[in-house]
Amino acid sequence: MAFRRSLSSNYKILPSFFHFHPPQTSFFFCFCFCLHSHSHSSPDHLVNDISRLLSDHRHPHHDLQPSLAPFSAHISTDLVQQVLKRCTHLPFPSHRFFLWAKSIPGFQHTPHTFRILVQILGSSKHFAILWDLLIEMRDSRCCQITSEVFWLIFKAYSQADLPDAAIRSFFRMDQFGIKPTIDDVDKLLYFLCKRKHIKQAQQFFDQAKKIGFLLTAKTYSILISGWGEVGDSDKASELFRAMLEQGCPVDLLAYNNLLQALCNGGRVDEALNIFCDMVSKGVKPDAFTYSIFIRTYCDANDMHSAFRVLDRMSRYDLLPNVFTYNCIIKRLCKNENVEEAYRLLDEMISRGIKPDTWSYNSIQAYHCDHCEVNRALKLLSRMEKDNCPPDRHTYNMVLKLLIRIGRFDRATDVWENMEKKKFYPSVSTFSVMIHGFSKKKGKLEEACKYFEMMIDEGIPPYVTTVESLRNRLVSLGLLDDIEILADKMRQSTSCSIQELANIMVGTRAAHNTLRHYDETDIESD
Repeated sequence: MAFRRSLSSNYKILPSFFHFHPPQTSFFFCFCFCLHSHSHSSPDHLVNDISRLLSDHRHPHHDLQPSLAPFSAHISTDLVQQVLKRCTHLPFPSHRFFLWAKSIPGFQHTPHTFRILVQILGSSKHFAILWDLLIEMRDSRCCQITSEVFWLIFKAYSQADLPDAAIRSFFRMDQFGIKPTIDDVDKLLYFLCKRKHIKQAQQFFDQAKKIGFLLTAKTYSILISGWGEVGDSDKASELFRAMLEQGCPVDLLAYNNLLQALCNGGRVDEALNIFCDMVSKGVKPDAFTYSIFIRTYCDANDMHSAFRVLDRMSRYDLLPNVFTYNCIIKRLCKNENVEEAYRLLDEMISRGIKPDTWSYNSIQAYHCDHCEVNRALKLLSRMEKDNCPPDRHTYNMVLKLLIRIGRFDRATDVWENMEKKKFYPSVSTFSVMIHGFSKKKGKLEEACKYFEMMIDEGIPPYVTTVESLRNRLVSLGLLDDIEILADKMRQSTSCSIQELANIMVGTRAAHNTLRHYDETDIESD
């Protein structure tokens, strides 16, 4: 199988952002190419071309600035923002691109652009570079550093499971001219609790109280919610009582978080008593209050009680939010009651509530599990008509179904439609195609084409994907084709892909160090 030849007409290559440019391309060629192509380029083309350039220059030793030079005449704040949003998976090149744009005379980054880069560096756990950036922005006074920037840092450290570092960053705010307020305390507590770093959140709460922050009902409520999320309703109740003793006005948020904590802890009867007490004290329940009980009943598969609460909300002209509807829809699908799920979907729209991808994906999962191809494709089309674009979970489920039952033509149609809708497949979507086709008789060449496409776009495959494809080629004695794919991987500008070439040729030394690129279960939920 000659995998080096171009893709057949049945397998379109995605937009120009993904097209591979060899790193050996000379600066003179790039300069001439850019002058020609950008003389009449649209902003979208500029975003694609710069994003592709950043992807091809992701290694620290790549000389990025000369290649970016032809774009300097077209630079704008909107262009920089769009490129950074496209290249969230490229922290090093994004940072270098940001600094390059900053050096262009007359150009100045906006606070929003700065926050995008902070988010990129934080989410990729490049905290040393992030702090260097903050110091440089502070000293050059290029961008104002606000509390919102530190909220992104709190979130990044919490998501990286570094709660102590998140707390330390709070106490560094004054180094950047920001005096922390109770809002900053609340934000840090929220992100710590959201990631269930509840012990560190409690310690910070106690510390904030000692150093003089005036803790509000909202502050208490966040921590009550945190203890509830980890199932410790006793701690949540203890905090609620402490709030009453401190003389904090107990608002609806505090009650809702206590009710949530009690229900999470299985103390539904006690929660109902608190609910009655709340109403007797003149605190009027809102939609979220009722939603707590609906979600609890759905988890217990007590759909009769869930619908009873839903009807009560209607009597009080209260609308459930999307999340609440999604809980009911998901449970109905698990109970094989998909028609009722569709009825609820229609009810949401008729009541002015816009369903999200989870609303549709719960139903889509049912169709895919039951091999209902026509209904799955019809729902995919409905999502587009309802202005709710399918996400990677949607596409992964449908593509898996179509390949599993041998509808390769429809799988190709769906893939090509992704291009038209400007959906850029991630590693999991590529892996669905590669794993699926490699297991089907006579479809190994297609699997390899998608693998080549993935490499050309600079997306590191999972280790299991490399191993699976290699094992299939070995079983058919196609050793030359293994070397062709490995050679393409070695030529990639991505260091991760270069290292994965060792797995493709069967070198096991790098196997353990590369395991973090793996996802043993290709996402399809």
